[in-house]
Amino acid sequence: MTAPRLALELAVTLRHDGHGGVTDDLAGPEGLAVWVYERAALLDCAAGPAAPDEALHTAVRELRAAVRSLFARAVRPGPPSSADAHRLLPEEEAVRRLNAAAALVPTAPRLSWEPGAPPVLRQHPAGSPPPADRIVAALARAALAFLAGPDRLLLRACPAPRCVRYFVKDHARQEWCTPSCGNRARVTRHHERRREGRDGAP
Repeated sequence: MTAPRLALELAVTLRHDGHGGVTDDLAGPEGLAVWVYERAALLDCAAGPAAPDEALHTAVRELRAAVRSLFARAVRPGPPSSADAHRLLPEEEAVRRLNAAAALVPTAPRLSWEPGAPPVLRQHPAGSPPPADRIVAALARAALAFLAGPDRLLLRACPAPRCVRYFVKDHARQEWCTPSCGNRARVTRHHERRREGRDGAP
């Protein structure tokens, strides 16, 4: 996964729970701890990940609200995800929140060039910022890169019944975030056609 796709990973921590509702993978600091641990290298905290507390949990969820609000803007004229379409942040506030979070940790470019591999340029935190700030800033920078990059033009809200995920349309014929959502959409359409046929029968 690339760093910009980390923004998509954050956005889809709100997802369909399989029972008609929405579940939040970041519902508490414990859920955030698992999520951060699995992405530590991309979050500038591989050497010493923070133990998420309520303050970090709140900061990441506020950042997610900003990301999802701007994702809703990015998918226009299509509809946004139904998970939070009724409580999107004003766009100016969402942009301000992302920019402020990205500025928490100043960065400096650093080149690494391993034997047999091409050179890689990465932005590394300058100084010794707190691990929590590194996590929030890395997520914000990933969101900025995603929204300013080519993936934004391919972003979609999954139209499958009950799905609340955003996804990047990686190939021309992709309509849903996952094959299971495609199957569910086809089954729903089939049942609707049969019901319409019964309702229209003499």
